[in-house]
Amino acid sequence: MKLTQGEEPQLIKLNQGVPQHREEPQQRPSPPTLQVVEPEAPPSASIPSPPEGPPHVSAPPPPEAPPPGSVKSLRLRQRSNPSKQSWLLRLFESKLFDVSMAISYLHSSKEPGVQAYIGNRLFSFSHDQVDFYLPQLLNMYIHMDEDVGDAIKPYVVHRCRQSIWFSLQCAWLLGAYSSDMHISTQRHSRGTKLRKIILLSPSKRTHQRSKSDATVSISLSSNLKRTSSNPRVESQDEPVRLAPQREFIKSLMGIGKRLATLPTKEQKTQRLVSELSLLNHKLPGRVWLPTAAFDHHVVRVPHTQAVVLNSKDKAPYLIYVEVLECENFETSSVPVRIPENRIRSTRSVENLPDCGMTAEQRAGSFSTVPNYDNDDEAWSVDDIGELQVELPEIHTSSCDNISQFSVDSITSLESKEPVFIAAGDIRRRLSEQLAVAPTTFRRDPEDPSAVALKEPWEDKVRRIREGSPYGHLPTWRLLSVIVKCGDDLRQELLAYQVLQQLKCIWQQERVPLWIQPYKILVLSSDSGMIEPVMNAVSLHQVKKQSQLSLMDYFLQEHGAPTTEKYLSAQKNFVQSCAGYSLICYLLQVKDRHNGNILLDADGHIIHIDFGFILSSSPKNLGFETSAFKLTTEFVDVMGGPDGDMFNYYRMLMLQGLIAARKHMDRVLQIVEIMQQGTQLPCFHGSSTLRGLKERFHMSLTEEQLQVLVDQLVDGSMRSITTKLYDGFQYLTNGIM
Repeated sequence: MKLTQGEEPQLIKLNQGVPQHREEPQQRPSPPTLQVVEPEAPPSASIPSPPEGPPHVSAPPPPEAPPPGSVKSLRLRQRSNPSKQSWLLRLFESKLFDVSMAISYLHSSKEPGVQAYIGNRLFSFSHDQVDFYLPQLLNMYIHMDEDVGDAIKPYVVHRCRQSIWFSLQCAWLLGAYSSDMHISTQRHSRGTKLRKIILLSPSKRTHQRSKSDATVSISLSSNLKRTSSNPRVESQDEPVRLAPQREFIKSLMGIGKRLATLPTKEQKTQRLVSELSLLNHKLPGRVWLPTAAFDHHVVRVPHTQAVVLNSKDKAPYLIYVEVLECENFETSSVPVRIPENRIRSTRSVENLPDCGMTAEQRAGSFSTVPNYDNDDEAWSVDDIGELQVELPEIHTSSCDNISQFSVDSITSLESKEPVFIAAGDIRRRLSEQLAVAPTTFRRDPEDPSAVALKEPWEDKVRRIREGSPYGHLPTWRLLSVIVKCGDDLRQELLAYQVLQQLKCIWQQERVPLWIQPYKILVLSSDSGMIEPVMNAVSLHQVKKQSQLSLMDYFLQEHGAPTTEKYLSAQKNFVQSCAGYSLICYLLQVKDRHNGNILLDADGHIIHIDFGFILSSSPKNLGFETSAFKLTTEFVDVMGGPDGDMFNYYRMLMLQGLIAARKHMDRVLQIVEIMQQGTQLPCFHGSSTLRGLKERFHMSLTEEQLQVLVDQLVDGSMRSITTKLYDGFQYLTNGIM
């Protein structure tokens, strides 16, 4: 959000759960920077008072003190201590001051005025830039002092009033990062109070905003009233805003909880298909997939395509989700449900039966979203294990099956035109079928995901679209997501942030390393969603299905070593292997068996499952002592230890480490802020952050760094512990 000079962002009067906040003064002069609700003024010691004069000649008070956090306030502080403050103000006003610096100073500064100023500056950055650091902002709000929290809160509440999605994301993260507190402390913590305010506040829809909306303070306290007869939190806005998406997410989580109770993969798969089939009776609706990057409405889950993933104790599962892209999921109309038995040539709104209902009756029939209790209770960690899906009765009337997730789902479809298939399309399809098909995996009852993951994404999209009643619509898209219950994804989210930061650093420094961070959505301290990696299967699945070595599999998939396709795949393998080798070294990633390393269709390797990083290891066995996993099979694909591509691998490792240490602070701050107030296993021990910093080797010259990289590569290549851990995984879990 960008504001012109003298213009202030929309302010929110917070009357509930906000310590030491004051109302915006009516006569405040417009400062030259962004202004939000300010914390209380800094201590008087920070701004020197004028010397006292005789009582009869005392100077009149100034018209008004400059607001804390403004440039005027900082300049006044600068005059009191020019040597300390002048450079800081110049930095804050320079073009070099980015969101990473803002987060760092917000965390490290002890000056309330500086903290308030940075809280204001958050409004000047793009939403995407700030959203990347949202876990850090909310963790600081929960676990740091009130001055930091008061600086952060206006921005968070302002964004929550603009977006349902941002509101839910904040609510989930606040709940997850508060979960390490004692239950009595958690109940009365600032994080819990802010979460309650966020979830119970109405959402401003973009098309309804006016000029007056940006200046009028809106009190949220009216949404927090309780009565003696009804102790529940009363809010007319909460069900409309949050209930559809919340019910959708809870349904998916509940399915995962119930799957974990079944003994075999086959039973889990059958139950998953039947549960998703029932879930489809509630779609379409005003619900969306949180891992997607565009606005859309979920219209259908092709239940027969869902698979249960490999896990010894839990039941993570992968689903594909059909959506219709829209301009704004909060304001765009929800599509009408199209029955499964409608053929494509007759799909239109006119063909949907009215069932003898008037327009008013039909509209009323969709107001079926239950009025949930107070969101603080509904989203508590304790309740997540008790989630149940309300399975609707199956009726013959198609009207009964239309959305239960939406209260306004009667709209026109995107297209009413029949779809015609040209003769050229038929000829092209036949030609493709006659071509040599790519290698496929056979069905394995113990690993049902192998076949689904091996299928090329483009083929899967085309196949599902052809069988979908919504496939003819031009805005149709296919998404996928992994649903996990019983796993704490907060460490995964931390790893994602570090990987994304390093990826940006290497791109900025033009180092051709390749890594693929995948999105993580934390729903609670023991549940979440993961963005799947497309067109990739694990090395375990490759070995089990093909019964080939990695080199032979490369030859089978990409052709002879002299072909362009093979050389391109080999280069991709080297660049990705070097990137993830550095990741594993810097973050001390453990549990690197072949089930946690993927190979995609282009030859890249992708590491997944960052549940053991920094100070934690699987059951503290200590098997994996090498810096990273570099097996002889990996080296063979690179052309052997004396080949040019292996030397290229060493060179990339050196370049990547040099580039990373130039921007070490951008990585360290992500980890350091999240260490505050947490009980995550990766932070056990007092030397976690110091060890991470030491692995950047800031004191070494580039020549010394080259020697270090060679030692790391040679040691990992010859590591006996890597072979021992692979053998241990094969004996205990059957992972090849």
